[in-house]
Amino acid sequence: MTDRAVRRRRRALFLLFFLPGIAMSSWVTRTPDVRDQLGLSTGQMGLVLFGLSIGSMIGILCSGRFVSRFGTRPVIALGTALIIAGTVVIGLGSAVPSAPLVTAGLCLFGAGMGGGEVAINVDGADVERITGTAVLPTLHGCFSLGTVIGGSAGMAAIAAAVPAHWHLTVIALVATGMLVHALRAVPAGTGISAAPSMPGPGPGPARRSKPQVWKDRKLLLIGAIVLAMALAEGAANDWLPLLMVDGHGLDAAMGSLVYVGFAAAMTLGRFSGGFFLGRFGRAAVVRASAVSGAAGLLLVIFSDNAGVAATAVLFWGLGSSLGFPVALSAAGDSGPDQTARVSLVAIIGYVAFLVGPPALGFLGDHYGLRSAMVAVLVFVASAILIAPAADTHDRTADGTRDGTAAAVDTPQRRQPSTDSAEHQQGDRS
Repeated sequence: MTDRAVRRRRRALFLLFFLPGIAMSSWVTRTPDVRDQLGLSTGQMGLVLFGLSIGSMIGILCSGRFVSRFGTRPVIALGTALIIAGTVVIGLGSAVPSAPLVTAGLCLFGAGMGGGEVAINVDGADVERITGTAVLPTLHGCFSLGTVIGGSAGMAAIAAAVPAHWHLTVIALVATGMLVHALRAVPAGTGISAAPSMPGPGPGPARRSKPQVWKDRKLLLIGAIVLAMALAEGAANDWLPLLMVDGHGLDAAMGSLVYVGFAAAMTLGRFSGGFFLGRFGRAAVVRASAVSGAAGLLLVIFSDNAGVAATAVLFWGLGSSLGFPVALSAAGDSGPDQTARVSLVAIIGYVAFLVGPPALGFLGDHYGLRSAMVAVLVFVASAILIAPAADTHDRTADGTRDGTAAAVDTPQRRQPSTDSAEHQQGDRS
């Protein structure tokens, strides 16, 4: 590819990560309104959110196989189209109103998120291979930037008393235009495996790697880190507006404003993460992130002052920002068979990100949302203790690995040969 084509491709990936951020935050800011329109309790709302989890797991489990067979471009296109379709169906369900329809829309949305974002990460890793520069931190930063802009638009729509279904329909139309524009710059064929693994007998490398991956204690600790930090992010994405409305007495518009603050803190953390990773290393950054997230959660849960709780959300957001991308980078550095390692950690992260929040809804129905967040606090606090597992720079595979992260193995992949390339890749967050 020419330099111009690579630049266009990178910008397209930024846009494709920005798009689901807008869609996600648009839905999140309207959860109090949708909950009230449907007439649901907190526990029943958790059951509706479970549609997002089911769809996401379907998308995650199918994405790797589809990318290996068809490449990233069609999987990105299908995943993003499902996000758009899900947004429309959620809006329709809120207008009827129909809880099953909203659940179906969330299932479509989740399938698109779970499948499409894995494929975008694979494509972003290929751009890193071509350019020798870090791309994934900025990709995840663009998602967070999308949540800030989408959350701000949602807050304005609430203040203007725009019905949720019209708001979500407009978001779907804007997202459609973004998809059509961005997809033209994404090349075909990326991620296609020359010899995709299939079930059945045989001693192939892919078959041997799975048990080795599951036996790697350090990789499992990395998975525990991403589980804790992804749960903290997912809990805020699904419950923060309702938490501030029901738990701290704010109105819906102010609850959305607090969520926008969380998203802004996430964005700041992700765009500045590369600097801190390069200066202090992964373990120190993960530990500091977990301390920040735990402190924020502690104040949100136990402070009765709404102003203090709203301010603490900023620490919650900063603490949650780097856990997922840093863990993916650490998994890629942790040993041989990078694809299997990154896939395992990604699945753990998405399970926590998408299955954990509905479970919090059931706890919230019995004990209140503030008390339910204690479970998230316990997980985040545990990440402080296991943060050293994220430091994989000193691990080698066959004596050749030293801080070079990778998210996918492709037939044409080559390891960076310069110290600067290793440094840039090792700083991925």
